[in-house]
Amino acid sequence: MKKIALVTGASSGIGRACALGLLKEGWQVVLVGRRADALQQTLADAGEHQAHAHAMPADVSDEAQVQALFDQVKSKFGRLDLLFNNAGISLPGTLPSQLSGQDWRRAVDVNLNGAFYCLSQAFKLMQEQSPQGGRIINNGSISAYVPRPGSIAYTATKHAISGLTKAASLDGRPFSIAVGQIDIGNVASDMTERMAKGIMQADGSIRPEPRMDMSAVVETFLTMSRMPLSANILFTTVMATNMPYVGRG
Repeated sequence: MKKIALVTGASSGIGRACALGLLKEGWQVVLVGRRADALQQTLADAGEHQAHAHAMPADVSDEAQVQALFDQVKSKFGRLDLLFNNAGISLPGTLPSQLSGQDWRRAVDVNLNGAFYCLSQAFKLMQEQSPQGGRIINNGSISAYVPRPGSIAYTATKHAISGLTKAASLDGRPFSIAVGQIDIGNVASDMTERMAKGIMQADGSIRPEPRMDMSAVVETFLTMSRMPLSANILFTTVMATNMPYVGRG
């Protein structure tokens, strides 16, 4: 019997790549994203594994949509073995004095509230199902440890994700729910094109930064997903070797 995974932000980038990796390893994968058309591209990319990929559009920042999503998963599959809490947004570089409350709330709604809504619903399903338990992997960031200039909203939400991971990991123990976090730095994707061209550094200079291939992220993620529930990778960092992280600033 195939295991069931749900991947948020599966319409592009890390979410799409990791969802495709799970499909190749024999999982049934629920693909979640706001845009149904973009999810269709992920389905197309699944190729021969497309029959085991299931597009379920939803906005994770909307609690009611998240509940409806997980109700649909329960109705269709009866259980959930893995949640990849990946959906997130970043904002243009902005000083705290120039960041509007609306943009701050938008980052918090998607990056933090959305992650909590999905984790909460996954917990409920994993607690009630038989056999009990499952795995939740939160997508953190290098910014969960050190910020970039002008990234106060993104950085604050990613620090909060680390707290979410730690608390949920503890709360999941009695129910065989393993919660871990993957922190990613400078993976080559559409979102990081600007890093290759030149991005603001802590000293005010603009310099290009090295990026790593997406396959490194997928392999790290799959290593976490393969672990038995008796073991957990609580935090792991995968990054471009020469990016300015250690010693940043």
